[in-house]
Amino acid sequence: MADAVAAVDMALHKQLVVSAQLAAAVAGRPGCKGVIRLRQPVGLAERGAESPMETRLRLLLVLAGLPRPETQVSLFDEQGRFLGRPDLYYRSHRLALEYDGATHRDTLTGDNRRQNLLVNAGYRILRFTADDVLRNPDSVVTQVRQALGQRDSPANGRP
Repeated sequence: MADAVAAVDMALHKQLVVSAQLAAAVAGRPGCKGVIRLRQPVGLAERGAESPMETRLRLLLVLAGLPRPETQVSLFDEQGRFLGRPDLYYRSHRLALEYDGATHRDTLTGDNRRQNLLVNAGYRILRFTADDVLRNPDSVVTQVRQALGQRDSPANGRP
């Protein structure tokens, strides 16, 4: 399913399709072949996602019962100066999540400066890699859940 959501995310991001039109098309064809399998990816898609791994990170959190984060939110300091645009953001907790892909090595200096500005402005940041998302998903969920102040319980989908 992650691949399907990533494909819809990219179509939305590149403005090949509009979310409302896609949702209406799916809702308007309840008996058509493949529509049932398309409903969930359309419902989970986000126009702001800029990479398949950002999509996978977001899905990991949402499917684990965590609140749905916003994507690509511009953050500012108290003087209104732009500080950065994290991949995922929990506004009520001032918690930014970043997926660091292969290009991160090339942009490390700028990423570090941006992170310092965000931290000094009172934002919190968690960074994850492909290894985290693909090989240690429980750890990712636990770290985000802890940062959001949620405890593991049967009510939120964890033992």
